[in-house]
Amino acid sequence: MTANNNLPDGPRMQRWLRLVKFITQPVKYVEDFAKIYGDAFTVWGSRGTHMVYFSQPQALEQIFSADPSHFEIGRGNGGLRFLLGDNSLILLDGDRHKRQRQLLSPPFHGDRMRAYGQDISEITQQISDEWNIGKPFNIRRSMQEITLRVILRVVFGLNEGERFQELQQLLTSVLDQIGSPLTTMTLFFGFLQKDLGVWSPWGKIMYLLQQIDQLIYTLIAERRLESNQNRQDILSLMMSARYDDGQPMSDVELRDELMTLLVAGHETTASALTWAFYWIDQLPEVREKLLKELESLGVNPDPSNIAKLPYLTAVCQETLRIYPIVMNGVARIVKSPIEIMGYNLPTGTIIIPSIYLAHHREEVYPNSQQFRPERFLERQFSPYEYLPFGGGNRRCIGLAFAQYEMKIVLAKILSHFQISLANQHPVRPVRRGFTLATPAGMQMIPKLKVKRATQPVAV
Repeated sequence: MTANNNLPDGPRMQRWLRLVKFITQPVKYVEDFAKIYGDAFTVWGSRGTHMVYFSQPQALEQIFSADPSHFEIGRGNGGLRFLLGDNSLILLDGDRHKRQRQLLSPPFHGDRMRAYGQDISEITQQISDEWNIGKPFNIRRSMQEITLRVILRVVFGLNEGERFQELQQLLTSVLDQIGSPLTTMTLFFGFLQKDLGVWSPWGKIMYLLQQIDQLIYTLIAERRLESNQNRQDILSLMMSARYDDGQPMSDVELRDELMTLLVAGHETTASALTWAFYWIDQLPEVREKLLKELESLGVNPDPSNIAKLPYLTAVCQETLRIYPIVMNGVARIVKSPIEIMGYNLPTGTIIIPSIYLAHHREEVYPNSQQFRPERFLERQFSPYEYLPFGGGNRRCIGLAFAQYEMKIVLAKILSHFQISLANQHPVRPVRRGFTLATPAGMQMIPKLKVKRATQPVAV
């Protein structure tokens, strides 16, 4: 294709009408446009601000490998600012983003990350012990509780106590509030973001965030006065880290990054785990293969050995492929004209890398609507074909930790329980705030795992 100044074709419809479909039918929204307009399409804006969706591997490679100076990120993702703050890694640009990313990455890799395996296993045990055998329970709520407790212990260094309980309750409340259908509308219609007191949707969010901020700043102040220099929680590691000029992170920077880790690492992993249990229940052959693989490790396997299991890894990968929790990569606003797939994108164009559409390209993933973990054992996909955590210099820094946590939680629960949908109707994804999730009320029923010929694994 020769370069041209025309953007790809795409829908021209009133913004409010388009947003209603975007909010209420997130999957159908992109699927319908892709069927009509093809691999790349433009959602035309009324004020000259146009969004161009790309899903071809070649396009994604051009976007992710381009010089970051071509793009502005913070302004394009400003809808998260009220929650994450101005200093969130997600909203930073240029050198500030680069140096913050370098500072935050180490705790999520290598030995430090693996040290959290036992914590994840213990927390999963605590939550699953509360289930009543044969009684339906809200699977998403349980997964949220697991991932939130993991975050509070691993990131904040909180195990129990009054502050732990307060923060857990407040965070659950604010994320449930943001994920509710009514509040979701306010996230995308700015005129609804009015603080009319705690009885109004937006006012309630603002009130809860103020309470959370007070707790976080108090915790930071107390941690600065502590003499224990051997803490391994991520907050302590962040506080001891230094920029190239020798300066530490400020309290406000710490707060914003803590909120980023909480939101990005708690909600998303909980949704992924919920989907995994759904698919494992729907496909008995997947469950059997998983159990056989887990039993091959014997009794009390090390979490690092669990993380290396190929079929378990493939199940997690396929879960994140078929319904990626975040449907799009980070939006990029063009700062200086750039050519992508032969299109000359002018300044101000918003580029949307579509993760969902990339994961459902039939030439890459035959029968893409079928849950089939084996596809990840048969071949390796490039980072431009498989990108559940985004790509380029905006790839999620917590991706290794999220996958590690998923595997340990799945192994722990599958080794002791068989959980099945209470209502065997197929489940379709719904929007939960900025993410793609199972319906909020989805119920599952736990049964004690039937012993097989070999001794079941205990993790």
